[in-house]
Amino acid sequence: MGGRKVLGGMLAAVLAVSALAGCTGSVPPQAEGAERAVIGGAQPETTPAPPDDVRLKTDSPRESAGVVAAGGPGAPYNYGPTVMADGATNRMWWCSQYPGSPPPGDDILYAESASLDGPFTGPGGSVPPAVLSGNPGQFDGVHACDPSVIRVNGTYYQYYTGAAGDHALGNSIGLATSTDGITWQRAGGGRPIVDPAHDTHRENLYGAGQPAAVYLDGWFYLMFTDTTGLAAGWNGAGQFVLRSTDPAFAGGVEALGEAGFAPVASTTAPRTKSLVDAFSADLMWIDALGAWAIAHETADGTTITFWDRDFVHTPYQPLLIPGVWREGPGLVRRPDGHAPVSAKDPCGRVPVDVVRATVTGEAGAPTDLRRFGLDIVGVNACADPQRALTVLDGFAMPSPVRTMDLVVSGQVVRIDRRSVAQELAGHVLDTRLDVLNQFPVAARLESGTRALKATGLGVGFLLDDGRLYPVRRADAVTANGSATEDVTPAQWRSYPAGPALG
Repeated sequence: MGGRKVLGGMLAAVLAVSALAGCTGSVPPQAEGAERAVIGGAQPETTPAPPDDVRLKTDSPRESAGVVAAGGPGAPYNYGPTVMADGATNRMWWCSQYPGSPPPGDDILYAESASLDGPFTGPGGSVPPAVLSGNPGQFDGVHACDPSVIRVNGTYYQYYTGAAGDHALGNSIGLATSTDGITWQRAGGGRPIVDPAHDTHRENLYGAGQPAAVYLDGWFYLMFTDTTGLAAGWNGAGQFVLRSTDPAFAGGVEALGEAGFAPVASTTAPRTKSLVDAFSADLMWIDALGAWAIAHETADGTTITFWDRDFVHTPYQPLLIPGVWREGPGLVRRPDGHAPVSAKDPCGRVPVDVVRATVTGEAGAPTDLRRFGLDIVGVNACADPQRALTVLDGFAMPSPVRTMDLVVSGQVVRIDRRSVAQELAGHVLDTRLDVLNQFPVAARLESGTRALKATGLGVGFLLDDGRLYPVRRADAVTANGSATEDVTPAQWRSYPAGPALG
């Protein structure tokens, strides 16, 4: 477990790493619990599966041949990754420590790769840089670790564990924002957004940390550990959930309890429902299944536990991604925290991959990040037309009239030129899926369509429905044969906004 006050039962490991620049809390609890059947608590009793507890089919098990990412010289450990599948680039942030990156404590590193099997390197092939370190004098004055990164409307949000030192209940959750995922600014004046609830105190004095964030239907969901939570296990294990339409959780917060989500006065409201008895878990939303997936470590690898949208029941039986591990997994997710979609079979197949530390290194802390995964198959996600629009978001395919149809934000945009569709789509199918015939065309991008450009706002196409559609890839304007017209920001904003293309 990341976070800088070690969890219970770790005295020997703490002593082993105590010489690392004062970072005595760098060893997660899993490093001492790998032989247990269920990490963080007792083996649950076997109970009959409810009727909706469907068994999923899987194939294509896989693992990387070796280590996929590591810090540069002097980095003694590497664990707690968050992995973003961002088009053709996979981006990873994780917990390590650089001796030359003050203060002496945990740092968050960044690297990227075209392949999940690495090698992940810093921008331009450089050594992975430390992009977030301790902030002296603040709650995260010594340690910054356990990142969870999502991107919403062009802004990167990094939720992380911070601590001012290795003292009792010293961990809280902070938030930093970025426009590129590399240069970060702490939000809210550098104050934590989630502190320990102090519902009860156990021998485990870790506090609150290990966040996992997802954006779904206008809500920011945040799952995390809190060893002081009422519903945590005997040793502090447990995963709690808050949600808010505010990424900083400064207002409009709802907490998950036994009766579902309910408004609470603050992020320290009593934690009455735990989703899984685990430390260092990760969360994602799987559109194709209409379900949440929680990745957490058990004896033989990473277990994936499923919940319905409201976290009321478990629609699918757990899956296991087998293999060696020493610290909690990072799910490979899209920028919003949703599961990736199969490029070849978006309606029937869901790739599930995790990156996790696999050995205890010389420093006595987890390291050697490797990739493991499998595919969920036979899903039939497009049998439900509305779900199909979600699953196929970003896909382009031939239209019935020799043009291309692009699914974007729940609607269909018809595009005259295939070359333009290829610029704007995440994936292009050569064969049309019949389910798309059920939906009307919302707008059409004709060759030479008027393109507008405003300082600070980018470029957009003004389509035939009267809306202005921002374009993330300017090459699409050239490919469409469109002339770009400069307008003022006020003129840009005077048009109704369409969804971003590309």
